Amino acid sequence: MPEQSLSAIPPVAARVIAFVAILLGGLAGAVIGYTLVDLQCDGDCSLPKGIGLLTGAVLCAGGMAIVAVLALRAMGEWREIADRERAGHAPR
Repeated sequence: MPEQSLSAIPPVAARVIAFVAILLGGLAGAVIGYTLVDLQCDGDCSLPKGIGLLTGAVLCAGGMAIVAVLALRAMGEWREIADRERAGHAPR
């Protein structure tokens, strides 16, 4: 049986799920930021609403990106431990 080379790159499906989660987090943040400004502003508020939308989207997408990276790293560590156990080595 040929030996597979180990890679720290997460599977494609995990990366796609993480990317979609970041997009959904950004969308949720945009809605929250827009609505927060919309509830507090009277009259012509297009610029403040846009700023609220952009700020909410960037903050939430950034936070979700951090969570996604940590989850992908943890998944890589779990795979490494499982590979070691299959190879007959004890985990560190």
